[in-house]
Amino acid sequence: MFDRLQAVEDRYDKLNELLSDPEIVNDTNKLRDYSKEQSDIQETVEVYRRYKEVTEQHQDAKAMLEDKLDAEMREMVKEEISELDTEIKQLEERLKILLIPKDPNDDKNVIFEIRGAAGGDEAALFAGDLYRMYSRYAESQGWKTEVMEANVAGVGGYKEIIFMITGKGAYSKLKFENGAHRVQRVPETESGGRIHTSTATVACLPEAEEVEVEIHEKDIRVDTFASSGPGGQSVNTTMSAVRLTHIPTGTVVSCQDEKSQIKNKEKAMKVLRARVYDKFQQEKQAEYDANRKSAVGTGDRSERIRTYNFPQNRVTDHRIGLTIQKLDQILEGKIDEVINALIMEDQSSRLEALAD
Repeated sequence: MFDRLQAVEDRYDKLNELLSDPEIVNDTNKLRDYSKEQSDIQETVEVYRRYKEVTEQHQDAKAMLEDKLDAEMREMVKEEISELDTEIKQLEERLKILLIPKDPNDDKNVIFEIRGAAGGDEAALFAGDLYRMYSRYAESQGWKTEVMEANVAGVGGYKEIIFMITGKGAYSKLKFENGAHRVQRVPETESGGRIHTSTATVACLPEAEEVEVEIHEKDIRVDTFASSGPGGQSVNTTMSAVRLTHIPTGTVVSCQDEKSQIKNKEKAMKVLRARVYDKFQQEKQAEYDANRKSAVGTGDRSERIRTYNFPQNRVTDHRIGLTIQKLDQILEGKIDEVINALIMEDQSSRLEALAD
């Protein structure tokens, strides 16, 4: 582990040299790549340097015990050694986690797609609950939420809603939300008080930059049409709504949220780029899963990952066996406990993989 850490520190020092080289400064692409690489390893280097500093202090303190010390000083040195022992252990655990290969998408913005699935109107209402939950969580993190496309259901909620969450590290915290979410509750329209089960699917896609996925204009078919509201009635007589079809993959994206055709096309392109990028990522993930399956799931869209039980005020994440009796708080966006548990499980799984 320490050989790898020293190699990371050496690379960090080399990047410092490169970033002060006039040739690199004048090369936009290299400057961007080297700056990102340096930023990615900065925390690892800082923790490693602190580890070396604390280890040296620990050795010095132990050497002092070899000297003739009065009783009071000896106790002070022993106490210092105990404190340094604790910090060394904490730093070692932190370094193990920092050495886990980082997901290159972790710092990206997120495009969420939530769709009502089984359960009709109740599924649409639940999709609305999930949108609100993620929006409130994003707000608590200081992130921005922007609706890209929404298909509102007549009873409320959404048949489908696509939105972007913009903020550093958004994908790192939300990437485990992929899958089918199940709700168990008594619908308002149910006179007999029977509990119904409905589902909504969630897709969490990292926003893709143009340099990461190449989409040629010749590969896109653009259709325009008049936007419509609930029930299909026209709400805009101009042809402002846009449908993009990526011919090589068959990916189709529609957007009618804006009154401007240009803005709708821009939003649709963001979603299209993310879906195409995700398709390639899913193919890579399938290869990885053939060798080793992650403890928190593969991101399979059909996998049932979580149940929200209203009568018991309970949320259960089936992948890690976590049950929390705080459904009311979780639907208000207080989902840190669930997200942190998923991240810890993923880190444990990755550490095991490194040890194999």
